[in-house]
Amino acid sequence: MEGELDLADALDLDAAIRHGAEDLAALGSTESLDVRRSMAAGELARRQLAFDLRAEAGDGTASVVKPRQVVIHVHLSDAAISRDEAGIAQVEETRSIVSTEQVREWCTGDAQVVVKPVIDLEAHHHTDAYAIPDRLVDQTRLAEPTCAFPWCERPARRCDTDHVIAHGSGGPTCSCNLAPLCRRHHRAKTHTGWTYDKTDAATYLWRSPHGLHLVKEGGTTRLVSAHPPDD
Repeated sequence: MEGELDLADALDLDAAIRHGAEDLAALGSTESLDVRRSMAAGELARRQLAFDLRAEAGDGTASVVKPRQVVIHVHLSDAAISRDEAGIAQVEETRSIVSTEQVREWCTGDAQVVVKPVIDLEAHHHTDAYAIPDRLVDQTRLAEPTCAFPWCERPARRCDTDHVIAHGSGGPTCSCNLAPLCRRHHRAKTHTGWTYDKTDAATYLWRSPHGLHLVKEGGTTRLVSAHPPDD
């Protein structure tokens, strides 16, 4: 539709703003994430304006434009793939629904397409090693698309894959002992009094240092009980 931002452009813009916000935090900014994203967006605009002014002035500055690389994860049913009739697909990055015709258009021309096999979210996979195989990482992120910490909505693909029971304490590297945790909440679990159990593929029971028991399930969080810690 005329006036809409192309999906690839939108993903590029979001990635640039996200990296800018992360750089500001690394440089010591204590502003909130929303404020840092606004600052990063403003910096992008100023850079582009300066680039345009140099180009208009004809200063001879050469630029090299790297080929665009956009990665999106689209989930299709077997029927949508095998039939010619119109269907729908889910775009993980934008949490939106698009037509299968739109997916076909993205996959034409010079596009490089990688098709991954279906992952059974109920299957149990195990390895004796500490390192987590890609298939186990993908299964964990598909079962829980956001950080498993209460109320956190950071996409699982930008999270660490955590051993719920630490591997060093005997926790296995398997489907029932892995969860996506963003870096902030991974540190909270490792270095503070937060603990949790994984009760099924996408349900987590958390215990806070102050005695709260919370359940994160299907992207929603609910308070189960409150048990003040002993003095």
